[in-house]
Amino acid sequence: MQERNQYLATGPFDLYELHLFHLVIRHGSFTRAAAAAGLTQSAVTRQIQALENSLGLNLLERTTRSVRLSPAGEFLHRESLRMLGDVDALLTRLREEFAGGRKQVRVGVSQTIGLAYLPGFFHANLRRAPQVACRVTLQPSGDIITALQGNDLDLGVISAGMRLPSNLQVTHRFSDVFCLIAPARDHPGTGRLRSREFARWAGDQQWLLLADGSNTGQRLRRWIRSHRWSLEPAMELDSFDLIINLVALGMGVSFVPVRALALYAQKKTLRRITLPERFERELLVVCRRQRKPAAHLTEFIENILF
Repeated sequence: MQERNQYLATGPFDLYELHLFHLVIRHGSFTRAAAAAGLTQSAVTRQIQALENSLGLNLLERTTRSVRLSPAGEFLHRESLRMLGDVDALLTRLREEFAGGRKQVRVGVSQTIGLAYLPGFFHANLRRAPQVACRVTLQPSGDIITALQGNDLDLGVISAGMRLPSNLQVTHRFSDVFCLIAPARDHPGTGRLRSREFARWAGDQQWLLLADGSNTGQRLRRWIRSHRWSLEPAMELDSFDLIINLVALGMGVSFVPVRALALYAQKKTLRRITLPERFERELLVVCRRQRKPAAHLTEFIENILF
């Protein structure tokens, strides 16, 4: 115990310096990190240099236009993210439960999850606990996982397929079935296609596909290739809501989640086409592992509807 106390007293950095280091990485710039911290750029630069000098390591690779992590910096960033998140979670609980801070739930929703899903996540809690604020952001799934670890989010709604860190857990799983949609005036006969008929018909279509930078986009492309369909996208987009509207305007055809069609008012302008096999993904609600989560967060999770 004495050796540990001596190390902590003379340690190479403190939590504040570590926080500034993470801010620089998050914003990709000393200038933007300084603005977020309410400091000057030179002050942040001195703090990071002092941290590197204390460790005897270069943590950042600097150029005139960007800041990147060195191998040592990547290790420190990855391994310290959870620790900073734990400290931030502790301080948040203190403010909310003992200092009169307003309770809120911060939710990150994957960009590939449409607007039709959101009422099921928020409606019941807004009705039963109107005093609890909700803050919602749309982010890539990878960013949501990082934000959960750093306690920048309380909950994340993502597509399954990414490996979760050990300090995160899944609270809900549900299936998300896809269908093929086309403009109503261009539908192929009865709306049902066999595999060979689909291959011929598909070659004549303008395809609007989800960009393959997302987990869902990558899985959808693999599913298409597994059927040996050659579907060249005329447009690649990052929102199913936008894709549905473009299909309704006659701009092309696409695979979209069935549930995403629920909020679309002009359904008569769309035609659902039945295929022998359907694409399906799994959506997850994810949060940090905690011994005893805040009561308002537990209630929010229990109020999620599907």
